[in-house]
Amino acid sequence: MDTLSFKTISANKATVKKEWVVVDATDQALGRLGSKVAKLLRGKYKPNFTPHVDCGDNVIVINAAKVKITGNKATDRIYLRFTGYPGGQREYTPGDLLNKSPEKLIRKVVKGMLPKNRLGSAILGNLYVYAGSEHNQTAQQPKNIDLNSIK
Repeated sequence: MDTLSFKTISANKATVKKEWVVVDATDQALGRLGSKVAKLLRGKYKPNFTPHVDCGDNVIVINAAKVKITGNKATDRIYLRFTGYPGGQREYTPGDLLNKSPEKLIRKVVKGMLPKNRLGSAILGNLYVYAGSEHNQTAQQPKNIDLNSIK
């Protein structure tokens, strides 16, 4: 019996094959879009997934302004930030952020679904979000992915 066929292959920085992927956010639910994009960024759909290595794809999200926020979450959910000054706690809703800067909303949602460590910060650097349908990464020849086909 050949025991070498049973070895577990662990990916590292040199053996990882990263691809460029375009995701269209038009009429997608915000949380479902975020979780699927986080899985793509992390590389969980790849057979050689290794938890401690950045083995995910580079993801480009277009039409971020056309994402759907279902239910009353656009007005009822509250995000907090702190300016650093006394009495400087500010609150805002996802609806406010979608109107002001949809790129920041998608980035915030995906960041919350990634690991809270240095690897998560590095993986978040592979996310590119654009409010419109045009993006700057045409030289990388990204391929389009339909999120509804991914589970």
